[in-house]
Amino acid sequence: MRRDVLELRRFYSTPLGRAARAALSRKLVEAWGDAARLDVMGLGYATPYLDPFRPHARRVVATMPAAQGVEVWPAGERVLSCLADEAALPFVNALFDRILMVHALEEADNPLGLMREVWRVLAPSGRVILVAANRRSLWAGAESTPFGHGRPFTRLQLENLVREAELEPVAWSRALFAPPLQWSARWAEGIDSVGGMLWPALSGVILLEAVKQTFAVKPKGRRARARVFAPGALTPSPLRRGPFDERR
Repeated sequence: MRRDVLELRRFYSTPLGRAARAALSRKLVEAWGDAARLDVMGLGYATPYLDPFRPHARRVVATMPAAQGVEVWPAGERVLSCLADEAALPFVNALFDRILMVHALEEADNPLGLMREVWRVLAPSGRVILVAANRRSLWAGAESTPFGHGRPFTRLQLENLVREAELEPVAWSRALFAPPLQWSARWAEGIDSVGGMLWPALSGVILLEAVKQTFAVKPKGRRARARVFAPGALTPSPLRRGPFDERR
């Protein structure tokens, strides 16, 4: 059962929620910049992360599953949010250049069906970033946060899921290394800055970026594993080498 939109909003109004928003937003902006002249959709409960793209993107839409409920967003302006059946998104094919999925997969009734809808509405060469709770983390068991509900994932599970939906994973990263406790929010940024080096497997969330590739004939041969994002910044593929980059 999906978390109610009011519960999600309450979490992001807490110190821990604001710290999570800041940590993930840094990676998303590094990946997509300001999304200038692009059509962007947030799916699930992505509104805390969409504001950086609004000034320069051609279109920004926040799509929320019917079982979750919808909030009016942005407040006091023209409404850019909508309620949708996650099995049949109300958009034409190949509409969006970028899709951000936050609090979308973990409680989906049919994750593969949802990803296939994402493939349908994603433009050729478009990119999607999935933000999902890490199965091995404390956050996955913390019911006081939205990341502690539903189905957590490993990186390999996310890679397999997007490939089943005919998307190709290109890069990944981790975030939220501080414990999921309100008192830790004060030091969350500092903990995140070293967490990727000291205890990478214990991140609260995994971020996976995938691209929609269209071919007249599907390529054959072994698929490459997704590359690793720099722990301090989420960068789009092709990845620029950084001090902590690794290649698989």
